[in-house]
Amino acid sequence: MLGVYFAGTLAMGWVFSKRSRDVEGFTAAGRSLPGWVCGLSIFATYLSSISYLALPGNSFAGNWNRFVFSLALPVAALVAVTVFVPYYRRSRHVSAYAALEDRFGPWARVCVSVFYLLTQVARMGVVMYLMALPMQVLLGWDIRTLIVVTGVSVTLYAMVGGITAVIWADAVQAIVLMGGAVLCLAVMLWNLPGGVGGVIDAASAEGKFSLGSWSLTDFTTPTVLVVLLNSLVENLKNFGIDQSYIQRYIASDSDAAARRSVWLGALLYVPVSAVFFFIGTTLFVFVRENPAEMTAVQETVARQQLMLGGVEDPSPAAVAKIAPTLTPADVGDRVFPQFIVTHMPVGLRGLLIAAVFAAAMSTVSTSLNSSATLILEDFVRRFLKPTLAEGGSMLVLRLATVAWGVLGTVTALVLVERTQSALDMWWTLSAVFAGGMIGLFLLGIATKARPAAAAVATGVGLVVIAWLALSPAGGWPEGWPVNPLHQFLTAVVGTVVIIGLGPVFDRLLPLSKEVVDAGR
Repeated sequence: MLGVYFAGTLAMGWVFSKRSRDVEGFTAAGRSLPGWVCGLSIFATYLSSISYLALPGNSFAGNWNRFVFSLALPVAALVAVTVFVPYYRRSRHVSAYAALEDRFGPWARVCVSVFYLLTQVARMGVVMYLMALPMQVLLGWDIRTLIVVTGVSVTLYAMVGGITAVIWADAVQAIVLMGGAVLCLAVMLWNLPGGVGGVIDAASAEGKFSLGSWSLTDFTTPTVLVVLLNSLVENLKNFGIDQSYIQRYIASDSDAAARRSVWLGALLYVPVSAVFFFIGTTLFVFVRENPAEMTAVQETVARQQLMLGGVEDPSPAAVAKIAPTLTPADVGDRVFPQFIVTHMPVGLRGLLIAAVFAAAMSTVSTSLNSSATLILEDFVRRFLKPTLAEGGSMLVLRLATVAWGVLGTVTALVLVERTQSALDMWWTLSAVFAGGMIGLFLLGIATKARPAAAAVATGVGLVVIAWLALSPAGGWPEGWPVNPLHQFLTAVVGTVVIIGLGPVFDRLLPLSKEVVDAGR
């Protein structure tokens, strides 16, 4: 099953290569794709391998608190179809950040583009690494081999087929993802005597369906309000300034198709994410009814930790020493893969392994194409060689795809050696960059702040975001105040600071001679 899937994906890249022989085709699919295909691609981009494994892991170890993220999606989608889609469709720019230059100048375009490119390298590395961990359990392959095979495969079809191949492959992957999840849930429920009703009764008694605290004054824990605020900012970032989403608006064959793609991607994610949360809740009940399953998962994770630590063949005694100390939170992301490898029939097992790969490949291929597009549009054509011919532009796109594929793969391999610190660094950088990007973008849309005021506000906002993100992790000078807020509020506060300070600095900073003369 996995071999067929890989072959089909690579073949798709060659099939669409004829549509990607010029820049317009490679980066915007000739602006000719139907809305439903782009919508499935948006959905697949949302449902990365992190979500495919983390959502069941979260509900297994805790409750449905993170489902609040999904509930915020329709609100962000409404803003997207009302504001963002018309904005980008009118601009005709392929780069999402060219419009920022029109508003604030070249510094804004370069700043946000660099932020995006850095986050994509980290994101690809994290996605491939987290995909390879359960795949090592499922296939028994070396984790580094899995990362390299995935990185090479995705880079090849993204380089050859361009955005057309990426979007169509995403659409196929979305179907594989949904089908695999539904089939797996059906097998789980079949193995439980009480079925759906039994799971609901047992999980409800343990509070597993809770969304968390509804406190309106507690900002130190992931309450419903805290997660909701984080979700609104994160989803607005995705729909409003994420190059990979913007390219799907541009690739759609009409404004109406672009709006439909947003609604399809957003509304499809809500019920599908609920299925994944229910899978985790069902696994909780299944493991409680079968304690030996929990022991097996703990032993698998313990063995994997020892191997990643350099022990080639961990002894049973070493595994037995670590396994009992692992909590549900420690093994949450591994319970789903363990169930797949031990309880799914052979054909369905292959389908689900392909589904996990599909989730990773969808995210990585999207990051590759969007990053290559920005390198060409925001740097090469904008500053280095504005008159670069079509052939030279295509060479830049393909070389950039390969370069970012190599960087993402190397990042994943680095994570194998230094997992925890590198992962923490990724989440910290993600929060810093996300807050700065959406804050500057919304400042340009919602206010009349001048470029100088926007630059100062963004600088102050980034310092605030850095303090929010780094001080709790010991990354700030000793003795300085520590951020008391939950980490989910980092991007929220940073965004509010930038938008709030922009108009203030606009009044405080002196007017330029050109502005004064224009007023006269």
